[in-house]
Amino acid sequence: MNAPAIKINKPVREQVSKEEWETRVNLAACYRLMHEFGMVEMVANHISARVPGTHNEFLINPYGMLYEEMTASSMIRIDVDSNVLFNATEYGVNQAGYVIHSAVHAARHDVDCIIHTHTLAGMAVSAMKCGIMPVAQSSMRFIDIAYHDYEGVALRLDERERLVQSLGNREALVLRNHGLLTVGPSIAECFNNMFRLERACQLQVMALSCNTELQMPPDEVVKYTNNSMLPGVRRRFGLLEWPALLRKLDRTDPSYRD
Repeated sequence: MNAPAIKINKPVREQVSKEEWETRVNLAACYRLMHEFGMVEMVANHISARVPGTHNEFLINPYGMLYEEMTASSMIRIDVDSNVLFNATEYGVNQAGYVIHSAVHAARHDVDCIIHTHTLAGMAVSAMKCGIMPVAQSSMRFIDIAYHDYEGVALRLDERERLVQSLGNREALVLRNHGLLTVGPSIAECFNNMFRLERACQLQVMALSCNTELQMPPDEVVKYTNNSMLPGVRRRFGLLEWPALLRKLDRTDPSYRD
C-alpha cells in the first residue's frame, strides 16, 4: 500500500508514548476495516480515539487521505479546543470532524472512540421517520438509540451542545438526513457497534424494499433480546472479534501498523 509520505525524519513511534502508539495502530486498523467492509465515502467521514491518559486530546484522520491509506503514523493529535498537538502529514483536520468528535470527547469521558459514517443504508434510514425498526435480531441491539435532527453541515460550534444532549449516555446516534454515529469505551467495541448498526440499516432497507407486510416480534421479546446484547450482560461485544479482524488485515496488508 502506497500512502502519502510522512513529512518528518524521526519515526512517529519514537515521538509518542507506547500507549499512544498502540492506540494509533488500532485506530489505523479501524480505518482499514471500515474500508474493507464498505463503510466509506472517499476522504469524507472520520473516526477518532482518545489519547491514553488524557481527557481533552484525541487522534483523528488527516483530511485528504482515503481510509485505505491510513497508518499509525498519519493520525493527527488535537485537543477539544482545536489545537493541533502533533501532525506528521501535510494535511489538516476536517472541521466537521472536529466539531462532532470534540463535542463527544469533551462530554463523555467514558468514550474512547467515535465513528461517523455516510453509508447509503445509514443515510436512507436516517431519513425514515420510523427510525431503526426491530425487524430482526441484529436490529434489536439498537432499540434505545439516539436521534439528532439535521442542522446542516456540522461546522458551527454551538451545535456541539445539542448533539451531546441528543446522544445522552447511549452508544449509537442516528443523525437525521445525514448518517450514523457510534461510540465505545474502546476502538474494538466502537467498531463492533458501527458494524452492527450498519447491518441493521442494510437489513431494514432490504426488508422494506420487498413490498410485503413484515412479521414484527412481540415487545417483550424485543426487550429481552436487547438486554442480552447490552455491554457486559453476556460479554463486551467487539473485544473477542478484534484480534481476528487484525489477523485479517495482517494477512492482506499490514502497512496500517507503520
